[in-house]
Amino acid sequence: MMEDFKRILGNTRRALTDYGMIRAGDRIAVGISAGKDSLTLLCALAELRRFYPVPFSLCAITVDMGFPGGTDFSPIRALCEEMDVSYHVIPTQIYSVIFEERKEKSPCSLCSKMRRGALHQAARDLGCDAVALGHHQDDVAETFLLNLFFEGRIGCFSPVTELSRTGIRVIRPFLYVPEKDVCSFSKKRKLPVIKSACPADGNTERARIKALIDELEREHRGLRHRITGAIERAGIDGFHKE
Repeated sequence: MMEDFKRILGNTRRALTDYGMIRAGDRIAVGISAGKDSLTLLCALAELRRFYPVPFSLCAITVDMGFPGGTDFSPIRALCEEMDVSYHVIPTQIYSVIFEERKEKSPCSLCSKMRRGALHQAARDLGCDAVALGHHQDDVAETFLLNLFFEGRIGCFSPVTELSRTGIRVIRPFLYVPEKDVCSFSKKRKLPVIKSACPADGNTERARIKALIDELEREHRGLRHRITGAIERAGIDGFHKE
């Protein structure tokens, strides 16, 4: 087994245990965006399913944004079949609503809200107890600074979120996984990553924050780790330090 995948599995298992993300008999839907993070998460959970002490089952869900020309998800379906995971593509008109009807100048917030709504509803319809998202350790630091710089608040997404309206639990098993391990595994495993067709891809506030942290990290190694450590020690939004 690849060393980076061993680290990913170890860090994923630790997060699952530290935050009690999985309950016995859970059916977990992995939200598949077709990017490296969600596909790596799918591989990790499919492997952990074999030996994690709390039994759970998996399915995978992709919310199809409805980009012009369509998107071929067959390579992802093949990967899911290889791992014995059922795969569901949910068609939507999110692209046309945001970019053609509303012509949003800052589309990310509305797009995220609509995608989450479609994903959670699909998970509920499929009888799932939880939705697993591929946010990794780097995302924690970036989201914290995004909220601080652009919203003027101290906050981040939570490791575990109970959605009372749908009864779905959102979990983020990659909280301890650095992005570099995801990148390395994704390339070595040759995961079927599909480049985003979103017109706003790469030109967002998140992309600018990521570039800023990358620059600072080169001068101050370990910066991301210190930010996430501070979030855990402060107990922000459900984080805690054991």
